[in-house]
Amino acid sequence: MKLDVMVGGLPLRSMANFAQEAERAGFSGIVVTEAGRTAYLGCGVAALAADIDLLTGIAVAFPRSPMVSASIAWELAEATNGRFRAGLGTQVRAHITRRYGSEFEPPGPRLREYVKAMRSIFAAFRGDAQLDVTGQYYSLDLLPQQWSPGPIGVPDPPIDIAAVNPWMLQMAGEVADGVHVHPLNHPTYLTETVIPNLAIGAERSGRPVGELEVIVPAFIVPQDDDESRWREFARMQVAFYGSTPNYAFIFEQLDAAGTTDRIRERQRAGDLAGMAEQVPDRILDHFVVSAPMSQLGDAIISRYDGLATRVVHYFAGLDWTRDPAALARWSDVARAITS
Repeated sequence: MKLDVMVGGLPLRSMANFAQEAERAGFSGIVVTEAGRTAYLGCGVAALAADIDLLTGIAVAFPRSPMVSASIAWELAEATNGRFRAGLGTQVRAHITRRYGSEFEPPGPRLREYVKAMRSIFAAFRGDAQLDVTGQYYSLDLLPQQWSPGPIGVPDPPIDIAAVNPWMLQMAGEVADGVHVHPLNHPTYLTETVIPNLAIGAERSGRPVGELEVIVPAFIVPQDDDESRWREFARMQVAFYGSTPNYAFIFEQLDAAGTTDRIRERQRAGDLAGMAEQVPDRILDHFVVSAPMSQLGDAIISRYDGLATRVVHYFAGLDWTRDPAALARWSDVARAITS
């Protein structure tokens, strides 16, 4: 199992410092999210600053053509000596159509074709095949030699996709190298939904599910003076993510049906505190890993063993923006997990 740290939205000079601190602290990798700032540029800076795994988690796929995403991933794979993973996701319709001005529907089949197109582009970059992508959403057949980056001396960058529901998880298992699990996750969801559906998809492509990277964000809360602050932040994040109607089943798996409806009622009223109140401790405990700092490594392994190949610390990157020494305190936890 590997322990990564999540970060996003850093100025590029700050990203270089963050990458160096994450490497010194013993984290396996950095998962770079994409919101107000691009994930790829952050990975580019980090690649030159530290020798550490880099993952986009996730980069928004549809506003970029498969050729653009493949070209960037190819260069990052070379810059990291093969330690880059391209994590892609659909985002939601409103952002794709109204913020990016791009096509969205149908998101699942479109992303499936996108991933397969990137693989064809990688083969063309290597010189193993002519570029020939003919699909329902993407058609690509022009790659003169002078416009190809050529071979890079490392394997093709792995492609991981974000997935929540069974269809997308099965698709990830079939065509991707791994899956970015949503932060709104708990062991029951991982056991009953994620792993079985990944296995169905993997079987379609004739491979064992164990070959897939399962990347799981975790709300990790040490039991020290900061526990209440991070625990309450986790409660708000669960409420925020849990306001999405399509995620209601994740609460239903905890015998907490109606939680999403109650959260959305408070959301419509503009009551942020009320949203968090709909996530009582008996629900929150399923989403949070908490233990004394000296025992957190064992607690993380106990919760995710057999369910995740990479656990992503959701909070440590946020803490670093407040305290540049924050990552160093996780050295013992990182060593306990990755040793």
